[in-house]
Amino acid sequence: MDVLRTALGAACLVYGVVFAVAALLHAGIAVVPLSQPVIVPAAIVETACACALAVAGYGALARRPWAWDGIVYAHAAALSGVLLGILAVAFGATDPDPLLDWYHRSVAVLLGIGLGGAFYVSRVRR
Repeated sequence: MDVLRTALGAACLVYGVVFAVAALLHAGIAVVPLSQPVIVPAAIVETACACALAVAGYGALARRPWAWDGIVYAHAAALSGVLLGILAVAFGATDPDPLLDWYHRSVAVLLGIGLGGAFYVSRVRR
């Protein structure tokens, strides 16, 4: 379980950086060579997801007692944010963009796998 905790903790930190970059892009700050239209609600949600994932990653790598709960909650919150973004694009809140579609789909799959791993470990721990 220590290997999985370390892997999920590192993944949380990587996802946190990805969400932070996406938040910068949606705030109108171009990260070379990427740029996105300004979408303030997306920037807010992505910032919250980045913070939650960073805290969960810290907890897992620092071996805090709340680490597994933090990993589950952070993955669930981030996955909810991504699904909200997918719905917003589907209902026309912004123009469809190949980068945005790829980002949403890729991150949703990765967060789903991480959430599944965290649920597996929480089941085994009991």
